[in-house]
Amino acid sequence: MNKNYYAILMAGGVGSRFWPVSTEDFPKQFHDMLGTGDTLIQKTFHRLADLIPKENIFILTNERYNDLVLEQLPEVEQRQVVLEPAMRNTAPCILYASLKIQKENPDALMIVAPSDHWIEDEKTFSKNVQQAFDFCAENNTLMTLGIQPTFPNTGYGYIEYDKSSVEAIKSVNQFREKPDYNTAKEFIAQGNFLWNAGIFMWSVKSVVEAFQNNQPELYDVFENGIAVYNTDFEDDFIRDNYPKAENISVDYAIMEKSSNVCVIAAEFDWNDLGTWGSLYDKLDKDESNNAVVNARTLAEDSSGNMIRTENDKIVVIDGLQDYIVVDKEEVLLIFPKSKEQDIKKRSNRLRINLENNMVNYE
Repeated sequence: MNKNYYAILMAGGVGSRFWPVSTEDFPKQFHDMLGTGDTLIQKTFHRLADLIPKENIFILTNERYNDLVLEQLPEVEQRQVVLEPAMRNTAPCILYASLKIQKENPDALMIVAPSDHWIEDEKTFSKNVQQAFDFCAENNTLMTLGIQPTFPNTGYGYIEYDKSSVEAIKSVNQFREKPDYNTAKEFIAQGNFLWNAGIFMWSVKSVVEAFQNNQPELYDVFENGIAVYNTDFEDDFIRDNYPKAENISVDYAIMEKSSNVCVIAAEFDWNDLGTWGSLYDKLDKDESNNAVVNARTLAEDSSGNMIRTENDKIVVIDGLQDYIVVDKEEVLLIFPKSKEQDIKKRSNRLRINLENNMVNYE
């Protein structure tokens, strides 16, 4: 394997739309959401390890998840776990990790990838990443992988690329915010828009330079710690200085401001697994079109349901159509799939009511 290949695995999110399974104490990337025997972060780590030396895969996460990372990824050493003492979105943590990697290897080529996405064809994923690495090794480029849209999804941002290009690697014209439905239909009709999957590749030199040029204040916060990165004094510096960083995404910080951004249309099947509905779409179904994880079911006149329990529990349902049924410890969720975007709001209300000892609520 190429010793210059590195990865930053983003594993600090909470995944609140997967409540009650995903919680602040134990978010979705540390769960076996697909019922395969591997958690999402384990699947992602092993996918990246097909191309990248295991010792060069860094996991970016919140301080509270340090022990979970080391427990689920026994191949990882503490030096590879980059801890955020405060929530500051994706730009600060990517810059921080990039400076650490640059100090270790100035010739590094990097991929930044979420830890909780679903990718079907892992060999094709590695092929696309290799294609990006080869290009970034020779060019000062910020690269992203875009996903060919299959329908006018309003839950993703879009990447508009140069329609005149016949090359596999295309220049990006602009990044577009999550659109309304009609705008999303227009994007797809134009034929030069891809979903933004949040997967990035670049040389460490290129990304650090992009932060230096486009986010000088943010760069200064972390550049001041270069002398102590990868030493015993790093933790103290980060604890004192990380909270000073602006709360900003890497898209806003550098991708939308840079003129050297390119995109490859991914050739693999992808899903961000952002909701119970998206998980349902990717799971195998039984004869009644129910998706079942870690449960044994007896279903009568019931179809289109997403059913998940713990410990192979028996679930008996009758006359239930297109519902999410999730059983986890003290919580049982029975919720229409059509209203799944409200799950996060309901879980927040429940938390507040429980804190006030109000268990029953409308």
